[in-house]
Amino acid sequence: MSSVLYDAQGPRAKRRNVVFTVVFFVALAALLWWVIGTLYDKGQLDWDKWKMFFTSGEPWSTYIWPGLQDTLKAAALAMIIALPLGAVFGIARLSDHAWVRVPAGIVVEFFRAIPVLVLMIFGMALFSEYAPVSADVRPMYAVVTGLVLYNAAVLAEIVRAGILALPKGQSEAAMAIGLRKGQVMRSILLPQAVTAMLPAIVSQLVVIVKDTALGGAVLTFSELLAAGNTMSAFYGPTPSPASPWWP
Repeated sequence: MSSVLYDAQGPRAKRRNVVFTVVFFVALAALLWWVIGTLYDKGQLDWDKWKMFFTSGEPWSTYIWPGLQDTLKAAALAMIIALPLGAVFGIARLSDHAWVRVPAGIVVEFFRAIPVLVLMIFGMALFSEYAPVSADVRPMYAVVTGLVLYNAAVLAEIVRAGILALPKGQSEAAMAIGLRKGQVMRSILLPQAVTAMLPAIVSQLVVIVKDTALGGAVLTFSELLAAGNTMSAFYGPTPSPASPWWP
């Protein structure tokens, strides 16, 4: 049965789809076989490397779960702050007033040009010297600060590009019926621009989650990857005297 949304498949199309499905699953099975075989050959599936996850709850309660909590907490805080901040700066860059547009542009371009790791280190120094923040939570504050400053600037450009991508006729028609610019932005442009911006926004939110690992690598922030490295060093297999690096 055909529809306005799609054409019903004929016999040849159905046979072709079945063939493609079978080929895909065969290729997927071959890929999994190769991956598992490679891991086995390199000793990555040895029981000594995995028994800690099944014989004791300490790795989960001491390393994995706290690391996951810190990662999600830092990422969530950065998203909650960076999204509205980026929207404000993105809209400000489209303002007709130079005293709004120029400072917003300077802030966005400045923080876009600085690596997020440098911003995290700057935040760590800032909270160490000028803010009464406990040493226990200082890495969290520094990581969130760096993520917010950098990603808010990137999100501001996403918002600005999404609004500028709309046809000018949208705003011209809204102004023709007497809407003010704020009403045009709020009621006409932003609802349509969100659809165009959504893939880029989601991609940038994924980057925020990934960049939390920078804090674990440099600022001793106990995120998931850093906790996993610590756990691996603590629970890893003891090297044998036959190893070439055995002292």
